[in-house]
Amino acid sequence: MVAPDESRRAEIAEVLHTLPAVVPILPLRGTVVYPYAVVPLSVGQERSKHLIDDAMRGDRLLGVVPQLRPEIEGAGPEDVYRLGTVCRILQLLRKPDGTLTVALEGLERMRVAEWTGSEPYVQAHITLAPDEEELTPEVEALKRSVLARFRQVVDLSGTIPEEAAALVAGVEDPRQVLYLVAGNLRLDVARHQAFYGLPSLIEKLRWLDDALAHEVEVLEVSRRIAAETKEHLTRAQREYILREQLRTIQRELGEESPEAAEVAELRHRLDQADPPPEARQEAERELARLAQIPAASPERGIIRTYLEWLVSLPWRRFSGGSIDVVAARRVLDEDHYDLEKIKDRIVEYLAVRKFKQERAAAPPGQEAAAPQDERELHREPILCFVGPPGVGKTSLGQSIARAMGRKFLRISLGGMRDEAEIRGHRRTYIGALPGRIIQGMRRVGVSDPVFMLDEVDKLAVSFQGDPAAALLEVLDPAQNASFTDHYLGVPFDLSSVLFVCTANTMDTIPAPLLDRMEVLRLAGYTEEEKRHIARRYLLPRQLHAHGLRPEELSLDDAAVRTTIRGYTREAGVRTLERQIATICRKAVRELAEGATPPVPVTAERVAHYLGRPQYQSEVAERTERPGVAIGLAWTPFGGDVLFVEATMMSGREERLILTGMLGEVMRESALAALSYVRSNAALLGVDPAIFEDKVVHIHVPAGAVPKDGPSAGVTIATALASLVTGRPARSDVGMTGEITLRGVVLPVGGIKEKVLAAHRAGLRTVALPRRNEPDLEDIPAEVRAALQVVLVDTVDAVLATALGEPRAVPAPATVTGPPGAVAALPPLRVQRSSAS
Repeated sequence: MVAPDESRRAEIAEVLHTLPAVVPILPLRGTVVYPYAVVPLSVGQERSKHLIDDAMRGDRLLGVVPQLRPEIEGAGPEDVYRLGTVCRILQLLRKPDGTLTVALEGLERMRVAEWTGSEPYVQAHITLAPDEEELTPEVEALKRSVLARFRQVVDLSGTIPEEAAALVAGVEDPRQVLYLVAGNLRLDVARHQAFYGLPSLIEKLRWLDDALAHEVEVLEVSRRIAAETKEHLTRAQREYILREQLRTIQRELGEESPEAAEVAELRHRLDQADPPPEARQEAERELARLAQIPAASPERGIIRTYLEWLVSLPWRRFSGGSIDVVAARRVLDEDHYDLEKIKDRIVEYLAVRKFKQERAAAPPGQEAAAPQDERELHREPILCFVGPPGVGKTSLGQSIARAMGRKFLRISLGGMRDEAEIRGHRRTYIGALPGRIIQGMRRVGVSDPVFMLDEVDKLAVSFQGDPAAALLEVLDPAQNASFTDHYLGVPFDLSSVLFVCTANTMDTIPAPLLDRMEVLRLAGYTEEEKRHIARRYLLPRQLHAHGLRPEELSLDDAAVRTTIRGYTREAGVRTLERQIATICRKAVRELAEGATPPVPVTAERVAHYLGRPQYQSEVAERTERPGVAIGLAWTPFGGDVLFVEATMMSGREERLILTGMLGEVMRESALAALSYVRSNAALLGVDPAIFEDKVVHIHVPAGAVPKDGPSAGVTIATALASLVTGRPARSDVGMTGEITLRGVVLPVGGIKEKVLAAHRAGLRTVALPRRNEPDLEDIPAEVRAALQVVLVDTVDAVLATALGEPRAVPAPATVTGPPGAVAALPPLRVQRSSAS
């Protein structure tokens, strides 16, 4: 670029004086031409070459405007900016490949007033748009600032030639300085246009001064980063040379370098760990690499971390001795009250393991153990404890470990959504680590712990993989002998680990995972069982936790029962333990304030320590009017009572309204119940016309809690029968069961949990499907003694029990077809969720 002298400026003014009204327009890709600048361009498009040829045959004048998007071929009026520059062709060179090289001189700023054509090239009416010039002291100051900053940019960048800085420094005209400096800045077209579109010279100078200041700051930071990088590389090279010299000196003196000592230490620990051949081979390979890598290399730390994991894992380190079945039963009885079936199954489980261990180690002359592959086919399954919270699932795993003399390890799977949490991350990732299984094995330090996988039903799935799928290998005895973590990259034997899983419900456990486990159900506790647990376990634990001696607090049985009834409503005992802890804290406070031990806690004084009762029986209050019946429901947290309300009003729009956040299956049960009651209205002693022009509304309270399942059928039918007959249902009767349109009561699940819920709620009678009679064996004896269980085949039998008034009941409906034709259906399930 060259700066024009005053004669050239006068010449430009004369040329612009003869400028025609319509000029050809040449679109430019990613290029801006300013006044006083001479810019070489390469022209290859046919229409652009045609434009240049026509201009050369005429006055050599044309307008140039930048394109909005440089990738457009054959840009038209809608593809270019309207602000550009009038230019004159100074020189034209035709190349052998057909392209043209032209030198354009920028004359003046112009603006397109109107497009006049686009063929054979774009043409337009233009108006000149010279800058508003006013020579003021501020303009002169801005010019000097621009020159100074431009000098800094030239010095820092190294890309702008020194000649450009010298050329600009010799120019006095502020406008010429402005455009010469702007043409040397690396700005995108949009920023160039924003600058070029400013109307006055002083505004352009301000904008350019700010842009130069920013460019100087960026260049200074870039130079500082480059200097620091160079310094770091220089220092690293110097350290490398010095370390090599140090190694040579140590080798000559017969001394061992720190790096060699580190490798020797890792090799010694590897010999002690005694890994299997495949793991040892991988460790030896990494040790050889470690010995060759300089101490300053980042790769050395990665390899050392990997080797640390390999040598610290318990490859062949066992803790459990022989299994004593009698001692195991004693430990289970010490740690847990009741749960007889669960304890028996655990003892059987341990007895089988003991028997197989003894057979495998049989002395000569006795029957030898089965071959390895045959034993693999007969391995015992993984135990999975399923039950509501607080019933002792986790503590059962601890008791198993204590009974077997093994270490106990627990990890929680709740909310885990990344498959790498189980299998680990590959070493290609920065900060990679093994998965939770290998981390746990390293932490416990033995190859045969009792490993509890807690909350296995709460695994999640995300785009990062399915942790449940990764657990399939871990929990498969036929595969986990060669479990391969992504980080380790070598098999690790998990076959000696006793895995125990816990869950609140089986519904969310994937079927392939559930198939690998033997499910042991733990239902809720009765009031008497909770009293025994509080006496034998909870109270002594809380006395110790609060620093109390047994003789300093007197908590009688009546107080424990009052606490259970008025301050807890759960299947387990966690809330009960928290309430006992509250009593202990307040007793400690009284003793600290000078009370005389023992602090008496009776049934009458429970409210003094715990406040007013949180739970009161509302069964009688809710069922005092017709149209309300009490059902029994199964939930993942134990059983619960469920109220069903029915009412009837005039209307024709809808025949049945269902509210209470009911699922599709429960809605169908309500329709079946209504159809049964309407079709048997005469047998119920009511006029069938009572349903004409009426709308029936069925509501299940706790509307924010989702509910579904077929087992509320008999409860809905009872509520409707109570409504139409005007007879209130008995407040001490609960019921469950699915119904058909013929009035047959079908079996359902969750009987134990439902009966325990009825007992907790103070009900005296429970109506159950007759085909659920075998399930009564699981009910504790004290509950069976406290409740009257009525086994029913038909809805009529349920109504006779619930409504309580004698009436002529038709013969019970029978189920036709072969035995077992009516299959048991899932229980009514109420998913507990928080409600605002």
